[in-house]
Amino acid sequence: MNYFPKINRWYIPETAFVRSREEMALDGCWGNEGICLWLGTKRRGEAHLTHIVILRGVGVRKSPLNIQIDPGLMRQVHEQAEAVGAILVGQIHSHGRHYGVDLSPTDHAYGIHVPYFLSVVCPDYAQTKSTAIQDCGVHVFLPNRGYIRLADREIETRIVIHKEPNVGVLIAGDK
Repeated sequence: MNYFPKINRWYIPETAFVRSREEMALDGCWGNEGICLWLGTKRRGEAHLTHIVILRGVGVRKSPLNIQIDPGLMRQVHEQAEAVGAILVGQIHSHGRHYGVDLSPTDHAYGIHVPYFLSVVCPDYAQTKSTAIQDCGVHVFLPNRGYIRLADREIETRIVIHKEPNVGVLIAGDK
């Protein structure tokens, strides 16, 4: 069994993108990066996002330049994913106004390094309500290459934002 099949297209419900931005904006109003993890399924070259995970409590530390997630909190995320029949397919986090939407050296060094993992960077600490996926840095971890940023044209064909009202929201950590 291949645990890391090639993914050519990611399907992200618009409600998941908007809810993730709203969650990150809560941290952004304090001048800190925010994050949501994305759970879903993979099949036939496609990843379908089904749940967002909000991280709470002492297991996650957010600052203006980085986010640290304790292994215990990630285990909790894994258990929740298993309970809903999903896996971790990506994440979205925010950067401050002056840091852009490329992955930072910290993101490259300590981020999740799993083939075909999606890593999205939202600008301006997620403070702009009109932010769309095209305004973000969209990065994919490729085997033997590491993270690469998708060009605008690739975002148009590989990232599908669709209308799906039923997106699960899970909370990991202290509620």
